[in-house]
Amino acid sequence: MKLNRLPIRQLRQCIKQQARPEYIQIRSVSTSPSLRRRAQIQSPPTLKSHNTQHAYSTSIPASQFLFGQPVHETHPHLLKPGELTPGITAQEYHERRAALCALLPPNSAVVLRSADLQYRSGAVFHAFRQESNFLYLTGFSEPESLAVLRRTDGAPDEYIFHLLCRPKDPRAEQWNGPWSGVDAARDVWNADEAGDIKHSAAILTNALRGVEKVFTDAERTKHGVETPFGSMLKQVAPRISSFSPLKPYVNALRAIKSPAEIANMRHAGQQSGRALTAAMRGSWTSEKELAAFLEYSYQMSGLDGQAYIPVVAGGSRGLLIHYTLNNAPLESGEMVLVDAGGEYGTYITDITRTWPLSGKFSPAQRDLYTAVLKAQRSSVSLCRASANLTLDQLHSVTERGLRQELKQLGFDLSGNAMDVLFPHHVGHYIGLDVHDIPGYPRNVVLKEGHCITIEPGVYVPDDERFPRHFRGLGVRIEDSIAVGDDNPFILTTEAVKEVEDIEALKS
Repeated sequence: MKLNRLPIRQLRQCIKQQARPEYIQIRSVSTSPSLRRRAQIQSPPTLKSHNTQHAYSTSIPASQFLFGQPVHETHPHLLKPGELTPGITAQEYHERRAALCALLPPNSAVVLRSADLQYRSGAVFHAFRQESNFLYLTGFSEPESLAVLRRTDGAPDEYIFHLLCRPKDPRAEQWNGPWSGVDAARDVWNADEAGDIKHSAAILTNALRGVEKVFTDAERTKHGVETPFGSMLKQVAPRISSFSPLKPYVNALRAIKSPAEIANMRHAGQQSGRALTAAMRGSWTSEKELAAFLEYSYQMSGLDGQAYIPVVAGGSRGLLIHYTLNNAPLESGEMVLVDAGGEYGTYITDITRTWPLSGKFSPAQRDLYTAVLKAQRSSVSLCRASANLTLDQLHSVTERGLRQELKQLGFDLSGNAMDVLFPHHVGHYIGLDVHDIPGYPRNVVLKEGHCITIEPGVYVPDDERFPRHFRGLGVRIEDSIAVGDDNPFILTTEAVKEVEDIEALKS
């Protein structure tokens, strides 16, 4: 099933009006103002059908019910009616699942395993982040969960959605915080069949009965040893001799973003860009101080937080592409290279700006910065379907542009000079992940809805081959872009990058 898409040119107006696409819900989705909590009954492991008659012992308003993640009834300031995650409706999640199943052969199933809670040290854990494909297909953001999509014998895009998770447990939740429970998996997240994750072997045996092919990326072996998940999968599907990777099929769907996804990324880019421009106005004495300001600004603007550990690199530390220590002092005569961005609804933005801490570029800083900016502008203009280019071809275009500019500045570019000065690719895909859809090739012709970065950089080491006045300077300029039909849609335009605009901020 092909998802409905709006052209980029129409999307701009849609975002300007702050309107989200409305959908008619064709699957049963609970958006009522109250949600009933089912009585806890000890029973043998059975599937809970969507059509099963429930016996209820209590009834409470959904706004007073504790879920493991925001829902509209409890967080109307974050979610609109019908949305499961910010900006993304239950209908869109259904369409994603249907589109995936339409790509798969008959008598097949998809098995998705949630991410595990990761620990920083001892009992101290990181904030939970759902596995991206699991989140993309379900909108359910809790650990200890399994999802199964069983393609039915009907139309190619028809399927049965099984969601297994933790049942409600007041005593455990008192210690660990709330989770949503089995009934919510069915009534809110729209699972056809929901069950207790503790009974996953028995439930999956039934769910996968008659399946001839299973698609999964969950880890079945580790260091040559079968994982508990791999052992269970072998037990519940003994007739399946081999399992196929799911990633190529999901990547094909995730690569082309829907209008709602692009709207989320535009919001993240807009707020992050404003934070960076505000940072350029400020006076900073340390990388740590600047990094803290950006993270604070993301939170205060309504974003979820930072999308990744930022690079805040003063002076020659800007030559270190993934410098993330961010703990050195900043000197007035230096430039600072900042690679940072926030996220919204788990969709990220990726921005890099380089600016002089004094507010004014020195002649050498201005020349090198202008060279990179010209190459970046040229490549951004080609981020349109009508250009018929791939990311790899955009890289070649960018490298030629940088070579021309650097020659004019007196650089000797013989031998491996360009590999030293411009050692990374010009861009990557973005979306739910900073480096989105891993494994999706860069030699695919870009189409409307692809979202990428364009980030040329020049890093001049202390090498006698290069002009002395440029040595120790590092410049990278990066924007997040949604590929349009005839024009690029720059998602991060609020982060100023023209020389005159940067210098005007402190004048």
